[in-house]
Amino acid sequence: MAEKAQTYNGYCVKCKEKRDYEGTVEVSKSGMKMAKGKCPVCGTTVNRILGKA
Repeated sequence: MAEKAQTYNGYCVKCKEKRDYEGTVEVSKSGMKMAKGKCPVCGTTVNRILGKA
């Protein structure tokens, strides 16, 4: 269930700051919707949990 890319705000663990990033909505193994994308500064994967699918 990958939707169109949208802008989300999430915490980058590597930069230790909140960043706005382009991400797509995916469903995890446990059934949670999450916005997944890349940090625009360092390129690390950034996830934000959105809630139940």
